Amino acid sequence: MLGKRVDKVETIIGSNTRMKGEVELKGALRVDGVFEGNLHADSVVIGEKGRVKGELRASAVVIGGTVEGNVYASEYVEIKSKGRMIGDVTTKKLTIIEGGIFEGRSNMTKEGPKVQQAPQPAEK
Repeated sequence: MLGKRVDKVETIIGSNTRMKGEVELKGALRVDGVFEGNLHADSVVIGEKGRVKGELRASAVVIGGTVEGNVYASEYVEIKSKGRMIGDVTTKKLTIIEGGIFEGRSNMTKEGPKVQQAPQPAEK
């Protein structure tokens, strides 16, 4: 990730998983399966075989698979060499590795979009 660090991944949508809905979580999320809906996390990593169709909101988003929808990242978005992003990106920093595909519009601002922190988990 060009020297960048995504938080320790605590939640994984596995390769044999297909989910639909809305997910808000504190911490990092990795998607290796298929997710359709809205994702809101501190950071999101889409694995090479991962697919997301919907809106992503996080501080950092790394796309190794496919995203169809808009991405709002307060810090950065990175599209890996096998990544594919179809939609609009609003972020402070956008990196596309050679071979990565981006179809859409980018809006890069000094501040990055305001992405609210995901809610704190309920205490046990």
